[in-house]
Amino acid sequence: MTPKGAKTGHASSLDERITGALVGAAVGDALGGPVEGYSPEQILQRHAGRVHGIVGPWNGDAWRTARPIAPYHKGDGHVTDDTLMTHALVRVYARVRDHLDAYAIADHLVPDLMTNPRWIPELETEALPLQRVFLAEKWLVARLHYGHVDPREAGVGNIVNCGAAMYMAPVGLVNAANPAGAYAEALDIAGAHQSSYGREAAAVLAAAVAAASAPGATADSVVSACLSLAKDGTRKAIEQVCETASRHTDFESALTPLRKAVAPYDTVGPDYRQPSLGSRRPSRLHAIEELPIALGMLLVSRGDYRHAVLGAVNYGRDCDSIATMAGAMAGALGSQVPEDWAKQVSEASRLDLWEPATTLTAVTREIFERDVTRRRAHEAALTELGA
Repeated sequence: MTPKGAKTGHASSLDERITGALVGAAVGDALGGPVEGYSPEQILQRHAGRVHGIVGPWNGDAWRTARPIAPYHKGDGHVTDDTLMTHALVRVYARVRDHLDAYAIADHLVPDLMTNPRWIPELETEALPLQRVFLAEKWLVARLHYGHVDPREAGVGNIVNCGAAMYMAPVGLVNAANPAGAYAEALDIAGAHQSSYGREAAAVLAAAVAAASAPGATADSVVSACLSLAKDGTRKAIEQVCETASRHTDFESALTPLRKAVAPYDTVGPDYRQPSLGSRRPSRLHAIEELPIALGMLLVSRGDYRHAVLGAVNYGRDCDSIATMAGAMAGALGSQVPEDWAKQVSEASRLDLWEPATTLTAVTREIFERDVTRRRAHEAALTELGA
């Protein structure tokens, strides 16, 4: 598959911003997948240098049986559950064709995960998306379908992680140039999935993508929008990481300082595969690691897609999600996603990366028209009341 209507130069229109964000998120996800869970030092040793593009599985041809990655074919341009969930949320918007809430997750996203087989790149077969997603996403089905929990409260008790944040870019795009609106909508949606700083991160990521979609947006303006909305430990973590990032212009020099800056707020601990006792528990003092680091890499790169994503990938740890977020923000800013990466990921994953963007652009225009109609009706009512 090839890019539909691919253009060069700096993106400026709504469809270009949405395409850049969604394709950018998927490509970042695919680049980060094969080195997820490892440290920058391990990545450096394994690849005899930094990762500069699409690479193969960590364990080579033994990916089917080698632990702890088996049975997933991470690498060779395969997207992970981050992209599967993002595209699923786009399909929910396509059905509802309006703003979403927690009930839309229960009514539409959950059935999509558990009833519609799709090609799963990492499994190299058709399967239900539910069979690929992580435990924190399986929670959606357990709580909403089987437990019949109020969708607005279903996220309470789940693992507090980046599970909701990793697929919230579509919310920011539907609310393009309206960070506060994106934050509020994502906060509602994510209540079905996450609580505490996991839910907060989902809202802030949506706000970041909305801010990046605004005319004239920069990496600095995206961070400023996030800081104006973020709460508690999430805000503090973003502030500290981005303050550190502002002193760097190359991801290599930033890798260790950014980890040091986020460490006091990250509950997972230094060994990503052996989380600490307090890992992923609710707290007002902590934050997920992925969002602040993605914003930090956006600053280090000055919004350049390639630089931001490669910085996220080589950071290691949960780098597929970090690169997904950094890719969505840089793509929404208008920085071009390398066409060779996008083409290879699309072909390897057997996914049309451009179709979800076309769909979401049409839906976003419809929602904007509805918003204008609703706003004018509200203005007319208040005018009649003497306001």
